[in-house]
Amino acid sequence: MIKFGEDVEGYDIPVLNEREIRASAGILFMAAFMSLIMIIFKQNFLVIKYFIIAFLFDFIIRVFINPKYAPTLIIGRLIVRNQTPEYVGAAQKKFAWTIGIVMAAVMFIMFIIVNSYSIITGLICLICLIFLSFESAFGICLGCLFYKWFYKKKAQYCPGEVCDVKNKHEIQKTSGVQLLMVLVFIVFIALSVFLLNDFFSVMPTNLFGGSH
Repeated sequence: MIKFGEDVEGYDIPVLNEREIRASAGILFMAAFMSLIMIIFKQNFLVIKYFIIAFLFDFIIRVFINPKYAPTLIIGRLIVRNQTPEYVGAAQKKFAWTIGIVMAAVMFIMFIIVNSYSIITGLICLICLIFLSFESAFGICLGCLFYKWFYKKKAQYCPGEVCDVKNKHEIQKTSGVQLLMVLVFIVFIALSVFLLNDFFSVMPTNLFGGSH
């Protein structure tokens, strides 16, 4: 039962399924985001406390017991069960998830034991959201990027083969016109905010009557 990664034919090191990891990251991101919304708009810290306990429990199982028994990874596996697995090296994921445990442990101490918040908890929450969003939306494990710096060796079997140096396909290249379109889009949004802010700030009325 106690093992990190799974043995798959054709791979000489333990691996994990990146698809279920991304699904799990998406679940955790939504939970963390909703917890943050409750704090910002309602000054309600109850949800974040439950989230921290669940997050820490899940990651302790991942790192110290076996990822295949972590609740959110099991849910992720069920969600993507019809998709072809994308295998990634387990070693760099363990390193990244250890970073997650450290952050969750600090949050546990600050929020639950001390029952306080500060710029430290705010920064950790922001970093956690960034890590989870990059994993779920782009398949980029930011924690894994630090693996090669810490262990002084290249990770194996990275998502999208990003560990391997290779030439970009034509469809992956970005032209100057495309970059210009991104710049035009940013300018367009900025001008919209500047010119339409007062107009958009007016409270909408109920189309079918009644109070706001």
